[in-house]
Amino acid sequence: MTSIVSGAASGTLTNTIAMAVGSSWVSGINLYAAVATLGLLGKYAHIPLPGDLSFVTSWWVLGTALCLYCVEFLADKIPYLDTAWDAVHTFIRVPAGAVLAAAAFANFDPAIRGVALLLGGSLALSSHGTKAATRAAINTSPEPVTNAVASVGEDVLAVGSISLAAFYPIILLVLAASGVIVSFIVIPKTIRYFRTMKNSMRDVRDKLFLR
Repeated sequence: MTSIVSGAASGTLTNTIAMAVGSSWVSGINLYAAVATLGLLGKYAHIPLPGDLSFVTSWWVLGTALCLYCVEFLADKIPYLDTAWDAVHTFIRVPAGAVLAAAAFANFDPAIRGVALLLGGSLALSSHGTKAATRAAINTSPEPVTNAVASVGEDVLAVGSISLAAFYPIILLVLAASGVIVSFIVIPKTIRYFRTMKNSMRDVRDKLFLR
């Protein structure tokens, strides 16, 4: 009897970790797809969402996520507009990923929630930096096809990863770990991207002050 309870608790913990890791990691790639997929799975597939993640099943949250996903779906397919979109979302995806990870551990000790918040933000930052840097590099290509293909691939990855977190949590954890390894490999490109973004923001600030 004890082993059965222990096994159930272990499975619940695995699902919680997978949901926290999946939602935060995917947030860095496509936040609105992550929230919309979580909400649809919880509302219509009756997937139990851990902690306080059930807030994404609210029609206000789900509807907003779906609308913003439609906007991002179009913006993300247009060269250079996607780079501007990514730059703005640096300040949205990372904190959102941290919040989703912490929400998944809402029923745990506050210290654990704090760790989940920090790790969730780090995961979102790693995937966001990789996505943004890679797409900025792709935009140097004169043809728009590669950009659109990459964007569709990211959409599929986002929806698929959240689905894996719900049904096959171990596979999702392996996929997210692989994504983190890729992020480490492309760190030089990511640093260059954030440095360029910083310089661009400084130029805009200087122009505003000159006026």
